Amino acid sequence: MLEINTKAPDFTLPDKDGNPVSLSDFRGRKVVLYFYPRDNTPGCTKQACAFASAYDRFRSIDVTVIGISKDSVSSHLKFAQKYDLPFILLSDPELQAIQAYDVWKEKKLYGKVSMGVVRTTYIIDEQGNIEKVMPKVKPDTNAAEILEYLTGEEKA
Repeated sequence: MLEINTKAPDFTLPDKDGNPVSLSDFRGRKVVLYFYPRDNTPGCTKQACAFASAYDRFRSIDVTVIGISKDSVSSHLKFAQKYDLPFILLSDPELQAIQAYDVWKEKKLYGKVSMGVVRTTYIIDEQGNIEKVMPKVKPDTNAAEILEYLTGEEKA
C-alpha cells in the first residue's frame, strides 16, 4: 500500500467512452479512487451500486469518484449502462495505475493462487496527496464509510 501524506501517482487512462482521464485533471478537488477486481461480479457490482446510490452526496461535498479495474473500455461502458453508474470508470488493462497504487497482489481462492486486484480505496486530497488508504474494503459498506469519514457524520 502507498503511504498517507505522499504524492499520489498520476496516471492517464481511458474512461468508459475511451476519453483520456488523468488524476491531475482533478487537482483542487478531493478524489475517491477505488480499485476493484472486475466488472459485473457480485462484490464489484454491490460496491459500484453503493457508490452510485451515494453519488449525489459525494457531489454535494465536491468529491470526485473514480473506479479503476483492468477491464476493457467496452466492458466499463456496458457495466455503467447496466447499473446506471454516474461516476468515472477507468480501464487499466496494462496495470499502469493498479501497479502504481500497489493493489496488484497475490490472491488465494479455494487453495488456488493467482494475481489480481485487491479491493482498495484511496482518498486523494486537493493537492494530489494521499489522505487516507482503505485496504481490503467491504464492497457493500465502502461508500458509506468514505462518506462518514469525509463528512464526520455517523451513518444512520
